[in-house]
Amino acid sequence: MSLLAAVVVFVVGFVSGTVVRWFAGVAAVVALVLVLLQVTPDPLLPLVDHVVRRYYVGNELLFVSGFLFGIDAKKTKEVVVERRTTSQ
Repeated sequence: MSLLAAVVVFVVGFVSGTVVRWFAGVAAVVALVLVLLQVTPDPLLPLVDHVVRRYYVGNELLFVSGFLFGIDAKKTKEVVVERRTTSQ
C-alpha cells in the first residue's frame, strides 16, 4: 500500500468518525427505516462494494484508528486547550 492510499484510508476513517459523532442519531433512525422498508440504494451498491474491496479490506485497523480519532477529536482538542491554559 502506498503512503497516499494509507493517508486516504485514515482520512476517510477520520471523516467517518466525525460524521458519526455529528449525525449518529439521525443515521441510526434512517438506517432502521430503510431496513424495515427493505429499501436499498441499488445504483450505489456496486460503487460502495468496489471502494470497500479496494481500500477497506486489509486496512481495517487504519480505518478504525481514523474513525476513533474523528469521534474523539473534539474532546481531545478541549483537553489540549485546557492543559495549555492551566500550565501557563
